[in-house]
Amino acid sequence: MNFNHYFKRQIELWGEEKQNYLQNKSIAIIGAGGLGSSLAYALGSSGIGRVDIVDFDRVSLHNIHRQIAFTLDNENEYKASVVSRVIKSKSPFVQSDAFVMGFDEFSQNSDIKYDLILDATDNLPSRELINKYAKDNNTPWIYASVEEFNGQICFFDKSSFGVFNISNHTPKGISAPMVMQIASTQANMAIRYLIGLEIDRDKLYYIFYNKSGELITQKFGMPI
Repeated sequence: MNFNHYFKRQIELWGEEKQNYLQNKSIAIIGAGGLGSSLAYALGSSGIGRVDIVDFDRVSLHNIHRQIAFTLDNENEYKASVVSRVIKSKSPFVQSDAFVMGFDEFSQNSDIKYDLILDATDNLPSRELINKYAKDNNTPWIYASVEEFNGQICFFDKSSFGVFNISNHTPKGISAPMVMQIASTQANMAIRYLIGLEIDRDKLYYIFYNKSGELITQKFGMPI
């Protein structure tokens, strides 16, 4: 398969040099649910050389309507394995491994140096572990969360997730399109960073639809 033809539209956007540059980049997506499977579609066939998936969970029936990597045939399969398989089925230019384990186990056993970590988990304690791993390895990471018709995103570089109140929180409900909207923004941040374009770091974006259906974006500076 011809590399330049496969990535034709992206090369038209940012040039062959940047597209080739992506082949030497590696990312880890932590969580293979709604955000994770959407990120896999957005980034898995973008030209990033390695896209690894970390998740211990299996596909449940209630996941499938909003977690776009899965079909009814995938019920009870490991999410990480399915998502990694989907990535490789879309692009011959990516290496992807599935790590069927929690992030704590992954962080203690992985010897891969990633250029960027993407949070696609659904709980605050896991994000605290990601933050510690990222700080210990001098690796930036992008936090994202979704609940109801709102979401949050932050590219953590110098700031720390430790400013959040770390506690377990179960979402009240989630709009499937909102999951994809937040994942799309997260993926665009990742691509811009990986090819060397400007990216606003250490800012928390709060994106939501108000009662009138208007899309609102608010931005807050994170303490360094």
